[in-house]
Amino acid sequence: MKTFMKMFKTAFIFCIVMMIICSFVYPMALTGVSQTAMKAKANGSLIDKNGNLTTDKEEAVGSELLGQDFTEDYFFKGRVSSVNYNTYTQEQLKQGEYSGVSSGSFNYGNSNPDLEARIQEDLDEFLASHPGVSAEDVPADLLTASGSGLDPHISPKAAQIQIPAVAEHSGLSEEEVSQIVEDNTEHKVLGVFGEDRVNVLKCNLAIAEAMGML
Repeated sequence: MKTFMKMFKTAFIFCIVMMIICSFVYPMALTGVSQTAMKAKANGSLIDKNGNLTTDKEEAVGSELLGQDFTEDYFFKGRVSSVNYNTYTQEQLKQGEYSGVSSGSFNYGNSNPDLEARIQEDLDEFLASHPGVSAEDVPADLLTASGSGLDPHISPKAAQIQIPAVAEHSGLSEEEVSQIVEDNTEHKVLGVFGEDRVNVLKCNLAIAEAMGML
C-alpha cells in the first residue's frame, strides 16, 4: 500500500507539474517571444493599404496570408473558393447562406458532374472577360479551389494571363501592371523550396494606388 501511494503521489505531482508547464508556462513563453520578436506576423500578418505589415487593426485591409473575393474588372482574380473567402452579401446573410467563418474545399472527385459543371461555368466566365485567351491557355489554379479555400496566391502564369484585361479596365499600361505583378511575386525559398507565387491582394492594392483610389 505504501508503495502504491508513493507511486500515486509521484504520478500526481508529475501530472500537475506537466499541466502547469504545458498549459501555462510554455504558451505564455511562446506568446511573449512571438509578440516581442515578430508581433505583426504573430497577430495574423495584417497589411495596410500600402501592403506593409501592420499591428493596427483599424489600418488593416486584410492579411497577406488570406485571399479575398475581388469582382471588379480592374483587379486580379484569385483562386476559386468553396467558402467564398468568407465574404457574403447582405442578401446572402438574410437568406441564411452564411454558415460562419470556415475553411475547406469542395472535395469533389474527378468524376463528379457538379465539379465539371462548376469548372465549365468558371471557364466560360473567364474567357468572356478575357477575349483572345483560349481555354487551353487558362492555368489550372484559376479553375481549381485550394484545399483551404483561402489561398491568397496564384501562379505567375495565372497572373500574367490576366494582365491585358487588368490593364485595359484599370487604365494602366501593361508594362505597369506587369511590374506590379513582379513586385508582388514571392519566389521559391532558397531558390529550391516551394513554387513562385503572386499575392493577389498585394497586387490589387498596388493597382488601386496607381489608379488613385487609395
